Amino acid sequence: MAVGKEPLHRQLGLHDDELGRIRDTLGREPNRTELAMYAAMWSEHCSYKSSKAHLRTLPTEGAAVLVGPGQDAGAVDVGEGLAVVFKMESHSHPSAIEPYQGAATGVGGIVRDIISMGARPVALLDPLRFGPLTEPRNRYLLAGVVAGIGGYGNCIGVPTVGGEIHFAAPHSANPAVNVMCVGIAPADRLVTTESLAVHEGSVMVLYGAATGRDGIGGVSVLASATLDEGSLDSRPSVQIGDPFAGKLLIEASLEMVERGLLEGLQDLGGAGLSCAVSESAVRAGMGAVLQLDSVPLREPGMEPFEILTSESQERMLAIVSRDRLAQVQEVCDRWGLASSTIATLVPGRTLEVKAGNQVVAEVPAPSLVDEAPVYQ
Repeated sequence: MAVGKEPLHRQLGLHDDELGRIRDTLGREPNRTELAMYAAMWSEHCSYKSSKAHLRTLPTEGAAVLVGPGQDAGAVDVGEGLAVVFKMESHSHPSAIEPYQGAATGVGGIVRDIISMGARPVALLDPLRFGPLTEPRNRYLLAGVVAGIGGYGNCIGVPTVGGEIHFAAPHSANPAVNVMCVGIAPADRLVTTESLAVHEGSVMVLYGAATGRDGIGGVSVLASATLDEGSLDSRPSVQIGDPFAGKLLIEASLEMVERGLLEGLQDLGGAGLSCAVSESAVRAGMGAVLQLDSVPLREPGMEPFEILTSESQERMLAIVSRDRLAQVQEVCDRWGLASSTIATLVPGRTLEVKAGNQVVAEVPAPSLVDEAPVYQ
């Protein structure tokens, strides 16, 4: 995280007034690890700080609505004890940099959102926008995005059943790649804040792929920025997907849910561990102590801010009571997934991050999750 001509907070996508809010929240100057966490969590991709005002005008309540905003996905009662779970989000800028992996990891991420609700993914739908196909780059993007969507979905056994595509000149610079997943679950077995009780002293188990340097800064610098010509070389690396590991995550996660082994479940996508651990703690109404030395790494020498903001794919975070920890580890082992206990829920609302015996970050968890600025 080298300091260049611009101050560090600006390099990370934070405005000067946002840095002031962080200082006021902490009552001190943030260190660079904390600054990276806020930059990721307060990005447009994670906080919706410029679109939240518009999203709040949309209807979110109804007799059939089981889960509205605030969870990883929405859910609707369709009768006979079943719920349809769904979510859609964009993966446009990563796809403009590397179309195959950008689109594939968009599919993988949206599938994990469905899993985190305790639902089995059954269908994908993808609205797409590109520039005119008379331009070679647009043809390259179209071919890569379509292949990435199909490749990931086919490997995990979830078909793309619908979508739409349009071409217009404004999308030559910024294609729009939206991914949607639909899942099915018993309505009385959805994994939500209301359906599961979380207890003080329960632990957070990270399972799936190891953590690397791919996608670091993705939500703050890549997903939340506007691309311009000549900017590609300065962008952080696009996440790399592994759909076969994604399939194992589906089966292992749903087995844990079906056996009642979990107190909570969250996927790791944008902002990585910073997001998953802070959101899990806030939903539980507690704080957390996160030990970075317990996070399985696939690259040596990773700094705390890299571990916290890495967007390595195919990872999930489960909240587990200590008396069920062995059963959760057994499920992961049987499905060939690495697992590690990385955090503990504690009283209060503070997220404390340690590397060895050193505290490298200490912030109020709600300030990361709920207190980003909102722009009208």
